[in-house]
Amino acid sequence: MSTFIAKWSITQRLSFSFLIVILIGSLLLAQPFMHYAHAPDTTYFDHLFNVVSMVCVTGLSVFAVGDVYNGFGQLVVMLLIQIGGLGLVTLIAISSLALRRKMNLTDQSLLQSALSRENPQDLKEFLYLVYRFTFMVEGILALVLMIDFIPRFGLGNGMFNAIFLAISAFCNAGFDNLGSSSLQQYTTNPIINLTLAGLIATGGLGFGVWQDILRCIKNYLTQQPKQLKNMFTPLSNQSQLVLRTTAIILVAGTVLSWLFEANNSKTIGNLSLGQQLMTSFFQTVSMRTAGFSTIDYSHTTPATNFLYMIQMIIGGAPGGTAGGIKVTVIAIIALLFRAELSGQTEVTFRHRTIDNRMIKQAFTIIIFFFTLMMAGFLLLLLVESGTNPFRLLFEVSSAIATVGVSMNLTPDLSTTGRIIIMMLMFIGRVGPITVLLSLLQKKKQTIHYAKSTITVG
Repeated sequence: MSTFIAKWSITQRLSFSFLIVILIGSLLLAQPFMHYAHAPDTTYFDHLFNVVSMVCVTGLSVFAVGDVYNGFGQLVVMLLIQIGGLGLVTLIAISSLALRRKMNLTDQSLLQSALSRENPQDLKEFLYLVYRFTFMVEGILALVLMIDFIPRFGLGNGMFNAIFLAISAFCNAGFDNLGSSSLQQYTTNPIINLTLAGLIATGGLGFGVWQDILRCIKNYLTQQPKQLKNMFTPLSNQSQLVLRTTAIILVAGTVLSWLFEANNSKTIGNLSLGQQLMTSFFQTVSMRTAGFSTIDYSHTTPATNFLYMIQMIIGGAPGGTAGGIKVTVIAIIALLFRAELSGQTEVTFRHRTIDNRMIKQAFTIIIFFFTLMMAGFLLLLLVESGTNPFRLLFEVSSAIATVGVSMNLTPDLSTTGRIIIMMLMFIGRVGPITVLLSLLQKKKQTIHYAKSTITVG
């Protein structure tokens, strides 16, 4: 078996690692001792669906975690979410390094792919940073959540619920253990809204960006004289592009979401202006692959849900816990559009030229992503013919972008419909380009042909 696996490509091994975790996790959570005595009846397929969603850090669920799984079950759920967010490969690697075992070149390449690192240098240090940063952020912000949860649930349950939500939010998983209403009873709670938004955004920015930010802060603290305005000037182009694009998406999404829902009494229409803006901001952050909901999406306007679908598809940054096609892909396409309109021959950012290879990769990811999304949507239209097509498209967008929000449709899907959603969640987590490469492993060939002109408009 090990010889057979050794022949696999790196992308195939990454995909296989997620499948192994899904299989083990579903078998564990299907056991009766993981359930409350009064839990509703469930099947293995129900647990399999939920575990696929947990490992793929999506959040779609056919039943509420807090209604079925007891304390032991919820501990397993937390572990599956953490593994799904950081990746089984990185977990194995950090364990090997802790035991002072050397990694061969194949393992290093596998780890490099799992962390979305193009540069193999300092891979060990970066891996340690990923885990230290993850546990530090989750721990600190779990303590903030405890300020509200301990008085509300008691010491033990309050601490446990805070840790559960902190892990789920940082990993952009969207699961909670608070019942079927999710976070809708906390719509106006600033501690929960802002803390979870901070966790989601932190995980979604990508570990490479945070490494760059921490480096700039460290340099600033050691330099003399200190100039605050120049603290983040040394940030790499990658980090600058991620931060600027993320800021634009969050501001635009918050404003548009507020404008579309401000007069909707079923969502935020009856809230104060500050509460409306906070709720709109939280939904915008959450839609970038986290999936927590403080409002009912079956009551939001079609325009708002369409906006949310766009935000789902965009997703977060590479090398983090978020899904989607990534903000860097959208940024590259926007820069290409700007270059074409201004008559520039090259795509540039901060006085640097973006390689044509990156532009081709961006288009490849978009085409492959939308092809799979439309294929999944078509299949759901066939098997769920009596369901509103807009609700199905919302579900498909949520699944392939690993967001996890739903217009209360997931529990009502047929078995075939759930299988389609599971496939979309898996592909969305492993990554469209990773799945594509695992299916089409071919050697690169550089062949130059004569140029041809084709009219496009």
